[in-house]
Amino acid sequence: MEFVELKSLDRGLEWPTALLAFAIYGLWFTTTFFYRDLPWWVLTPLGAWIIAWQLNLQHETIHGHPTRNRRVNEMIGRWPLSLWLPYSIYRSTHLAHHRDENLTDPLDDPESYYWADGQWCALGPFGRAVVAAQSTLLGRMILGPAWTISRFVRGLARDVWRGKGNTRVIVARHLLECAVILIWVFGVCGMPFWVYVACFVYPGLSLAVVRSFAEHRAEQEVGKRTAIVENARILGPLFLFNNLHAAHHLRGRLPWYQIPKFYRLNRAALIERNGGLVYNSYFDVARRYLLTSHHGPLHPGWDQRAA
Repeated sequence: MEFVELKSLDRGLEWPTALLAFAIYGLWFTTTFFYRDLPWWVLTPLGAWIIAWQLNLQHETIHGHPTRNRRVNEMIGRWPLSLWLPYSIYRSTHLAHHRDENLTDPLDDPESYYWADGQWCALGPFGRAVVAAQSTLLGRMILGPAWTISRFVRGLARDVWRGKGNTRVIVARHLLECAVILIWVFGVCGMPFWVYVACFVYPGLSLAVVRSFAEHRAEQEVGKRTAIVENARILGPLFLFNNLHAAHHLRGRLPWYQIPKFYRLNRAALIERNGGLVYNSYFDVARRYLLTSHHGPLHPGWDQRAA
């Protein structure tokens, strides 16, 4: 099947992404500085939006935007507003996720929500219950941030203790970057730590996982493993149009603002390629999976490495 390609723009700087970065960081500085003037029911959704937006900006820089210079892109994206995720680890695991032949494989896809038999048994009864709850959208949003952050930090601490790879260097740099963030939040803005966690970090990740919840499923054909969510008029811009996820996986180098046009030009071919895995907005995703499981926890196991 053939796809209509967009004309390549040879530019040193992608201004839409640069302006987006200014908007996100400017909104973060403004919101944290004036947080006392905002009621919690305004501060929390605003803080969640900022954190989720910046996580998607980080994703954009990982894919080589807004410049052709990797160091410049990293300087734009690496600031840990969410506190818990070192940029270099996010970069390496996400690029590994883009090896599409491994998508959803619990052993080779770092972003898979499936489990191999041995992993599943090792979780124990409580862990299995928490994972099962997260197969619904509501469970993922409520329990997902605590589960993800706690498991990630525990694993990273173990790697640091054992001196695995360059994790000590990564963590040392990450802590310095976090110190810069916290000096502003605590020292300048006077915001208590619990307020930042409760109104920014936790709801921000809770909002961000809405995108990843149903964007992949285990299928034997690689092209059918990646979903599309259409008509995402509010969350689409927040997720930088990665709701059209099949288009992103097919053309990972496309900047966020070109994805909708590429999708419009190739909608029929993309839907044919992904086997019709299309949702009509995130309301459709919620209607189907708010309280109903999206998938079973165990990987189907046609791949012997995962079995």
